Amino acid sequence: MNDGPRRGPETWHQGFLAHLVAERRLSRHTVEGYGRDVGILLQLADTTPLSELRPHHIRRFIAVLHGRGLSGRSLARALSAWRAFFNYLARDHGFGANPCLGVRAPKAKRTLPHPLSPDEAARLLEFEPESVLEQRDKAVFELFYSSGLRLSELVGLAVDDVSFAEGMVRVTGKGAKTRLVPVGSVALEALKAWLAVRRRIAKPGEVALFLGRTGRRLSARAIQVRLKHWAKRRGIASEVHPHVLRHSFASHLLQSSGDLRAVQEMLGHASISTTQVYTHLDFQHLAKVYDAAHPRAKRKK
Repeated sequence: MNDGPRRGPETWHQGFLAHLVAERRLSRHTVEGYGRDVGILLQLADTTPLSELRPHHIRRFIAVLHGRGLSGRSLARALSAWRAFFNYLARDHGFGANPCLGVRAPKAKRTLPHPLSPDEAARLLEFEPESVLEQRDKAVFELFYSSGLRLSELVGLAVDDVSFAEGMVRVTGKGAKTRLVPVGSVALEALKAWLAVRRRIAKPGEVALFLGRTGRRLSARAIQVRLKHWAKRRGIASEVHPHVLRHSFASHLLQSSGDLRAVQEMLGHASISTTQVYTHLDFQHLAKVYDAAHPRAKRKK
C-alpha cells in the first residue's frame, strides 16, 4: 500500500479523532490526548509511509521519546493511542497488521497518591461562606469529598443530576458510562445553600450545576485554582488538587468501612487494582476483607 500525498496521514488523523468522538464516545480531554500522541507518531515517521511501519520502527520511536525524558506512563499512553490509530486504519483504510502489537513501554514508576488526613479534610471544608462564589466553592469541595468524583465528572454535572430526595448524584464518567453515587448529608446541605443563590449569577438557560463569575459552566482550571487558594487560606501545608479530594474520599471510606467493592463502584473503577492504588492500602488485605465479607466470595471449607 502507498500512503499517497502527505494529506493522506493528516486526513486519517482527523478521521481517527472523529471516530473517537462519534463511535467510541470518548471525552474531549481524552480525544485531545490521542490527537497529540498520533501527531507525534506522524512526526517521528516523517517520510516513511505509515503502511510500511513495523514493530522495530515503533520500538525506535519509543526509544527516541524515552530519550527525550518522557515517563513510562506517557509512553504507555502514546502506545495505546498509536495502537488504536492503526486499528482504525486497518478497519477503514485497508491497513495490514498493527505494528504496535507486542511493543511495550518501559515500566512506569507507580507513585501512590497522598490523601489528606481526616483532620486536614475537616479543616479545608469547615468554613463559613461570605459570598455567592464562596458558597459555590463550599458545595464543590463538599461534593468532591463526599462522593469521590473525578474533576471532569464534577464539571459536567447539571442541576437535574442531583436528587435531594434520594441523596444521590447521577454522574457521567469515562466512556460516557453513567452511575449513581451517594451524597452525604453535609454535602447535600451545601448544595442546597448553593442552589439558593445560584440564580443570582446564572445566565438564562444555563443548566450546569456549578457556575463561574460569568454565569456559565465552571471550568476545571477554575476549580483547581480555587481549591489551591482555599487550602493555603486554611493553613494546609501539603499540595492540594482536585484528585487529592478523590483520593481522600476513597482512603477514608475504605479505612472506616472495609467495603472494597462499594468504593470501587462509587469511584467508577473498572478494576479493583486501580482502587487499591487510590487508597494506600494493601491489596491482599483488601481482598481478604472482600473474601471474608461477601457470601459469594467465601470458599467452601
